[in-house]
Amino acid sequence: MSHEAQEVEVKYRVKDLAALEAALSRRGVTLSTPVRQDDQAYAQAGWSHGHSKIGVVFARLRTQEGRHLFTVKKPLDNEMACLEHETEVADREQMHQAVIAMGFRPTVRVVKTRRTGTLNGTSICVDEIEHLGVFLELERTARAGESGVVVQQRLDSFALSLGVDLERITDTYDSLVYAATTSA
Repeated sequence: MSHEAQEVEVKYRVKDLAALEAALSRRGVTLSTPVRQDDQAYAQAGWSHGHSKIGVVFARLRTQEGRHLFTVKKPLDNEMACLEHETEVADREQMHQAVIAMGFRPTVRVVKTRRTGTLNGTSICVDEIEHLGVFLELERTARAGESGVVVQQRLDSFALSLGVDLERITDTYDSLVYAATTSA
């Protein structure tokens, strides 16, 4: 395997936010103040919702607190175990035009308010997503040679250990927003 970082995550629909916040607090996790993230997702030409994402490159432009981040993800084991590259860009609109010129097309816009914390190398995000509700996202970078699926199992064990009513979600936010906004 190359030296690329594999970002591995698990997501859950949160049924009781106060219970989740209390459980995280008991573990010593302090969540940040809320930050608004405005994400535009892009897919390669020829890909559409419902097709497999494995091995397909996706892009995202995120604006957060006046900064613009450009991210490219390539799902490996599943949609939430990806090779990921990210950099800050100066001009969101120019980057948007460049992404389109590279053959990508805009898919969905995901707007969320995110609070973050960390525990033992795991990134913990509590996200309130427009049109969807509240979610918990746990993320960790897999070590070289480490299976993304095994990392997901460990993250899931941690989530279950919180003792909170959570529903594991295997879709990405862009797929969930797409489903919610096209069926409405």
